[in-house]
Formats: sequence, C-alpha cells, structure tokens
Amino acid sequence: MNDLTLIGLLLVPLVGSLVVFALPKTTTTPAKWLALGFSLATVVYAVVVGARFDTGTGAKRFQFEGSWMWIRSFGVHLAFGVDGIALVLVVMSVVLVPAVVLASWNSFDSRRDAEEHIAPKRSVRTWFGLILLLEFFMVGVFIATDVFLFYIFFEAMLVPMYFVIGSFGGPRRQYAAMKFILYSLAGGLLMLAAVIGLYVTTGTGSFAITDLIGKVPDNATQRWLFLGFFIAFAIKAPLFPFHTWLPDAGAEAPAGGAALLVGVLDKVGTFGFLRYCLPLFPDASRRFATPIMILSVIGILYAAFVAIGQRDMKRLVAYTSIAHFGFIGLGIFAFTTQGGTGAVLYMVNHGLATGALFIVVGLIVARGKSRLISDYGGQHKVTPWLSGAFLATGLAALALPGLSTFISEFLVLVGAFTRHKALAVLATTGIIMAAIYVLWLYQRTMHGPVSEKVKRFKDLNAREAWAVVPLLVLILVLGVYPKPVLNIINPAVKATLSDVHQTDPVPQFPVAVGGVK
Repeated sequence: MNDLTLIGLLLVPLVGSLVVFALPKTTTTPAKWLALGFSLATVVYAVVVGARFDTGTGAKRFQFEGSWMWIRSFGVHLAFGVDGIALVLVVMSVVLVPAVVLASWNSFDSRRDAEEHIAPKRSVRTWFGLILLLEFFMVGVFIATDVFLFYIFFEAMLVPMYFVIGSFGGPRRQYAAMKFILYSLAGGLLMLAAVIGLYVTTGTGSFAITDLIGKVPDNATQRWLFLGFFIAFAIKAPLFPFHTWLPDAGAEAPAGGAALLVGVLDKVGTFGFLRYCLPLFPDASRRFATPIMILSVIGILYAAFVAIGQRDMKRLVAYTSIAHFGFIGLGIFAFTTQGGTGAVLYMVNHGLATGALFIVVGLIVARGKSRLISDYGGQHKVTPWLSGAFLATGLAALALPGLSTFISEFLVLVGAFTRHKALAVLATTGIIMAAIYVLWLYQRTMHGPVSEKVKRFKDLNAREAWAVVPLLVLILVLGVYPKPVLNIINPAVKATLSDVHQTDPVPQFPVAVGGVK
C-alpha cells in the first residue's frame, strides 16, 4: 500500500510557494508571514515524520514508501521513501528555512539592498516564494527513490538558486550565478548520460533504486558509470578540485541564500555518494576510494590555507565549507561504520553550523555594508550579543569539543584512521588550521579599536535572535547528546556498507606467545 506521508511533506512548501507567488508583486508583509508560517508548518510536519520513523531491529531500510507510475514506457515512477540518512538531512534542511526567512525579513524592503551598495529593484514576494520553492526541491531530492526522479529534482534545484544568486546577490551576482549554473549543468549532463547508461546496462526496465542495487556488472562500464555520477556529485558538493564555483557563489549570494546553498544544496553531492555511488557501483567505489580520499585530504588542507588569507568574510566562510566537505568525503570512502556515520552526522552539523555562521555574517554585513574584514573592529564593545553569536557559530565551525561538529569530525577521523592512518593524520592538521582562520577572523572583527563604521551598529534584535538561537541550541544539544540522531543514522550506514560489501576492520591485538604478550 502506498504511503502518502512524504507527499504531504512535499506539498506544504510547494503550496506555500504558489500562494506567495500568487500575491500582488508589491506585497511585502503578507508574503513574509506566509513564508514563515509555511516553513514552520514544514518543520512541524518533518518532526512528526521523524518521530514515527522506526529505528528498531528489523525495521525496513526505506520507510513511508509510496510509488506511482509516471512514464510507463521507461519504468519511471514517482517513488518516495526515506532511510535514516535521508531523514536527518530532510529535517536539517527544513529547520534552516525558517531561520533564513527571519534573517532576511527586511533585506529587500527597499531599492537599496541591505547587504551591498547596489540598488536593483527587488521583489520581496519573489524572494520568499523562491525560498519556499527551493525548500520543495530540497525535500524532493532527499526522499526520491527513483533514480530518474532524483535527477529531475537534482537539476530543478538549480533554477530557484540561480535566481536567488543572480537577482538578489552582490555586485558580481550575475557572474557568480552563471558560474554556478554552468558548473552544475556540466555535472548534470554527465549524470544524465550515466543514468541512461545505468538503465541500458542493467536491463531491469526500472529506475527504482531498490531494483538497481546489485545489477550493474563489475566491468569497465561500471567504472565509467560511477565516474559519471561521482563527478556530478563532486561538483555539487563540491570536492577539490571541482570547488572553484563555490567561493564566488557563496560570497555573492545573499546571506540567506548562501546559508541554504552551503548548508543544504551542497549536501546533495555527498548524499549522492552514499545513496547512489556506493550501492549501485560497489566495485568501482572500492577501486576509486583511495584516490578520492587523497583528494579529500588535499581539499581540507588547501581550503584551510586559502581561508587564512581571505579578506572577504563570506568567501572565508565558503572556503571553510570546502574543507569540511573534505572531511565528509574522507568519512564516506573510508568504508567504516564510524567514518560513514560521522560523515552523515557531519552533513547535518555542518548545515546547522555553517548555515548559522552565514546568517550571522550576513547580519554584520547588513549593518556595515561591506564584506571586507578590514572594515570592522571592536564590535564586541558595541554589539555584545551579535558578537557572542558570531563567536558561538565560529566555534562550531572549528569543531570545538562540546559542540555538535566535534562529534562528527571525531567519528570521521577515527573511522578513517582504522584503514588509512597517514591520511587521517594529515586530515587532523586541518583542525588546527580551522582554529587559526576562525579565531583570527573573530579577533580582527570583534576586538581592537572600535571603527567609525561599527560605532553606529545596533545589537541583535529579537527577530534576528529567533533566527540564530534555535540553531545554536541544536548545535549544543547534538554536541552533548547525539545518540538519538546516531540511532537513526547507524542502520542506514550499515546497510550502505553492506551494499558495497565492506565491514569494519577487525581490531588487531598482540598475540600471546608462551604466556608473554
């Protein structure tokens, strides 16, 4: 029997988007409240779905499944379902949306953008309609269990994000939007070719993920198909060296758009590794695992070095994300339970932490009308609450013990160390470098003499606090007690490792000889 639960999860943001777009173009306040209301309703719906998810022994891998024939001649279905990996990413995604709505509440009310010294005409209704439409596609891409349907959502996400960057971004928004769309489309074309090849190679007459697992023969074709999917996902993530679009897009996108871009859309790439690359192409995944892990470690170190030298706050945060995606890639391709679980938890924690950090940076930039670090100084004396929020989100970004990102980073490094000790040790140096670029950024913007620009700043108001504080609470709670989330993630990770025919390494202990160890 088809379950309609996930259809409802899709319909709430979609209906909200259509309602907002149906408002008169000059409407502002109703558009804001409708966007906030529908985004909060989606959060409540997702939490209810999560509460109903069965984590017990013997539970089905994919739950709340529903499948309806769409294109019969090609075996394409409107098929939905969630495992533990998809569920936690859906909840993280929908939690970020109300925070973005609140943080961007007044950003486009006038012809002068709140973040930059530019003056295009912006439609408040369009902004909030795009955010809800983007939420619809974000949910869809995580819950689709038909490969072709996943590809549709994967590509459709580009449209609202392109307009978010190109219409509402900074001075170089058109360049950044075009670069984002061209990179993404190039990866999407490779993926489309691989999807067609997958359909032809398996001969199952179906695009359902459960019908395709184990059906791709171990030969050169599997390796080429793997590369088609992998490159598309590596661009989306992005992993080094496919990362060059992100610093531009992250810097030029409005703060709310950047929070969703880095916090959610980029997770689709790393989610794709786990959902499609590993189960569908297990032999190719094992063959390419070590080179991918090496690229991941290079990305960690490279992005950290570049972040240290940044003068633009938003570009710095974008580069930190490239380093974090290196940790996620390392955990996924270590093929251990700790590494895989840590990678999924890292996706969730990075979305919350970096999303919150982008929002806070956006609030600072909105006050100072500049992204340059050198234009700020002494803020903690003028805006103590805003400075405290900046410190808290920065500490989460550097994985301070006690915060959620530390747990995930620790699990990734432990999981990688059991198979690839040298790579894990090199990756560990990224933690030290993260402390350098985050704390140096905080010191340059929050300490020292109070600049003339900063003297006019207002502290965090109630609306802005409601955008940031719930994310900080989640970061703290998951840092102290991550067990409920880990219980959801673990079975799905173990099932994925089973698909790729991998088990955790057996611990090596000294063998007793003659009673002497």
